Parts: sequence; structure tokens; C-alpha cells
Amino acid sequence: MTRTCTRRDFARSLTLSGMAAVCVPGFLSLARASAPRHRMKLSLSPGSIGVKAAPRELIAIAHKHGFDAVEPNAAFLAGLGDAEMADLLAEMKAKAVVFGAAGLPVDFRGDEAKFREGMDALPRLANGLKRAGVNRVGTWISPGHDELTYLENFRRHAQRLRAVAEVLKDHGQRLGLEYVGTPSARRNRRYPFLHSLRELRELLAEIGAGNVGCVLDSWHWWTAGETESDLLSLSAADVISVDLNDAPAGILLEQQQDGQRELPCATGVIPVAAFLGALRRIGYDGPVRAEPFNKPLNEMDDDAACAAAIASLQKAMALIRTGQ
Repeated sequence: MTRTCTRRDFARSLTLSGMAAVCVPGFLSLARASAPRHRMKLSLSPGSIGVKAAPRELIAIAHKHGFDAVEPNAAFLAGLGDAEMADLLAEMKAKAVVFGAAGLPVDFRGDEAKFREGMDALPRLANGLKRAGVNRVGTWISPGHDELTYLENFRRHAQRLRAVAEVLKDHGQRLGLEYVGTPSARRNRRYPFLHSLRELRELLAEIGAGNVGCVLDSWHWWTAGETESDLLSLSAADVISVDLNDAPAGILLEQQQDGQRELPCATGVIPVAAFLGALRRIGYDGPVRAEPFNKPLNEMDDDAACAAAIASLQKAMALIRTGQ
């Protein structure tokens, strides 16, 4: 996003578009009661929208703003005793909030020592997720490398992520991998790497584990030049989690920057209805989160950022409920 905007200016723009209605006292309970239910779970991903609340506080924030799910923190969960875990899960049940997909706590992109360090810690962290009922874990694939050729990088990813998947499988979890389709993200890399759904599926086949699938992002789907037919080639079981974003208007696709996105339905540049409609057709019922990497949103306080994010997600879901 190239323009500057204060938190107050951004909040005012949300009000003008109807998004700030979620901040009106009493509106949330009415919206929950009257809004049609959807199968996909609107998930709060705090780091993606600049929310800085502690893991336990996120449960109350998610409930307050109408999220169905919240992103779990593996390190926090692994540190809970049995009584603390039971108390946390009871609170979540009372608030009708579940856990979405966790981030993978292993650095598989760097050197071997760093990877081994992450793998040594993974069983303990995966067990913490298991105790909390978390069965989805996701990460992303860098679209290029400066030292490894495509084939060398492909082989490293297959070997390392196969090892990760085996540990997660032992704890009842599925691993989701996200390709990065943004052309500018690989433009200056010496060796471009996979950046499309088709290439990702080749990696999944090479990994050969039964618990590895896709993390789909409307941004990367759009920047990769893909269509509904690409999504319809998947089954619901192939999709681990979903990110929903829009793109800044007035910028050519080839010039879009991965770290400068918009909330879902903010500009209409990305055909969010087509993206979500295809996911509904294949029966996807997992977490959907906003991941805009948007500076004005990140500068808001936690409540304002959550209000904006949930409003955008609800607006997107309304498109497929009404058939627009």
C-alpha cells in the first residue's frame, strides 16, 4: 500500500463502507443471531493483522468480534499443564471458538543445523497442539533461491517436509503447504522455484505422505494466473487452510508486492466470490483467515483491527451465500 493513512482515517473509511458497524454495541449479538451459518470457519490470525494480544486473550477477542476460530500458538500450548489446558478448552467451548491452523515451528528453508534444531523441538510442540485438539499445521514455500537450482531445491523440500510430515502424522496432524505466486517475489532470485498450484501438487506427490495438502491464498491464486478450474481439481481433503485477501487497485499484476495487500473485498481486484465459490463446491469446511499484510491495519489497536478483519471476511462469505 503506497498511500499514508492514520488509524483514525482508516477507521473512518471503514465506517463509510459499512465495515465499522461491527463496533456498535449490541450489533455483534444481533449479527450472530441473524446471519446465515456457513461451513467454513472464520479464523483470527493475529500476526496477519497486527494484533498483539497474548494467546489466552485472543480467545476473548475472537469471541467478542464473532470469529469462529483462532490461530493456535504451539509454544504456548506446549507449556500448559493438564489443568491449564482443560481450563482453556472449557473457555473456548463456552465461547464457541475453536482452533484453526497452526504455523509450522520448523525452519526448513535454511541450513541443516537450523532445520535439525527445529525438528528436535517439533515432537514436543506437536504434542501440545494435539492435546489442544489442533489437527492442521501450515507453512509457505519460498518461490526462489540464490544458491539451489530448482531441482536441488525441490529435492531438499521433499526430504525435509517428508520428515516434518511424519512427526505431525504421529500426532494426528495434517501439514499444509502454500505456494507464493507473486511475480515480484521471485523476480530477483537467481533460481526461481515453484509458484503455482500445479507445481505444488508435484511436490506433494514427491513427498508422498498421506497427511500433506495445500494452503490456498486468494492472493497467490490470482497472482499465479489461476482460475476456478484449478481449485475444482482439488478435493476438500486436499485443502488444509485458506487465506483470503484482496489487491490494491491501479497496480499491474506483475508489479503487485507480496507485502502490500488489502482486506478481502476491499477493492474487488481479486475475484473473491469465484475463489470461495469453488471452495464451497468442493466441500471445504476448514479455517479461512485474512492475511493482508496491510500497514494501516497493523497500526490499529487490536479491537479495531479485529473489527475490520471480521467485517471483511463476513462480507466475502455473504457473496457466496447470495450467489453474487
